Amino acid sequence: MKRALVPGLACLLLVAVLSFSGCSTTGPAGAAPDVRTQADLAGFVSHAAHYAESSGRDAALATFSQKTGPFSRVDLYIYAYDSNGTLLVDPSQPEAVGTNRLDRTDVRGLPVIRIGAHVASGGGGFIAYLDPAPASGALNESHGESSVPKIGYVCPAGSDMWIGSGLSLSDLADTGPRGMPPAIGNMTDLVRRGAEYGWTHGDEAAFAAISDASGIFVDGEGHYLYAYDYNGTLLAHPHLRGAVGTNLIGLADPFGMETIRALADTARSGGGFIVFVWPNPGRENREELKIGYVLPVNERWWVGSGVYLSEITGVDTSFTPP
Repeated sequence: MKRALVPGLACLLLVAVLSFSGCSTTGPAGAAPDVRTQADLAGFVSHAAHYAESSGRDAALATFSQKTGPFSRVDLYIYAYDSNGTLLVDPSQPEAVGTNRLDRTDVRGLPVIRIGAHVASGGGGFIAYLDPAPASGALNESHGESSVPKIGYVCPAGSDMWIGSGLSLSDLADTGPRGMPPAIGNMTDLVRRGAEYGWTHGDEAAFAAISDASGIFVDGEGHYLYAYDYNGTLLAHPHLRGAVGTNLIGLADPFGMETIRALADTARSGGGFIVFVWPNPGRENREELKIGYVLPVNERWWVGSGVYLSEITGVDTSFTPP
């Protein structure tokens, strides 16, 4: 189902349940709340959107820009963009205010601002991306090695502005023993096991095991491994066996990110997390953000897997492409 295109509707519907986050719906009060869950994050941003619509854009931007204000703390704050992608406020990067960041990507190439604007234009919702871990209250976007997966929530705030905020996965209240949501921890373990299998059993045995839809690398939640070479040729996949041998290096998502190239580059650089857009067969193949993890196996190939954002949020986060 396509998202409703009623500005602010999805966010404003949450105002009625904001008591869980300690937010008043009439204006800012006190310090920024303790946001530890996805629902907290949605409520925090929805409250900020309601405040902007009731107080006016200028007053809201002045409040959002306060580093110690009711909508800010070191690791939690509201950022705002206009409909053209110009940054209107970001307490962590005040020097960037006034610049157009529509084409800004995260460290792996995800077009974060375009995706945020698109989701906000549909009424608001959750997004995911990589962001540098904050140090001393400031972000340095050039420090890609310190980037961490974050879950965000975006929302329209009036007719010509959208706002958002984000929370590191490691800061969520329901993190498991690995310091991240259980679904992410299980998925990264699956990738590590796949890489180790390739190291110990050799390429061809690993490709056969990864391509087995009922084998050891497809878990009970439906997560699975895939393998590519660094040129983007699919080497093994449990559900796309007919595509094995196909080069997909130029495959682009609706926002222009060349997904397989970005995954391969991440593996080539030593591996790690990456966020990308991919059709979700469980959501009628609608596009959805996916938090992936990849590791190099040897100089020839790499292995990866991923978790759809809806598995973390518990709500449908798929969308119709622009």
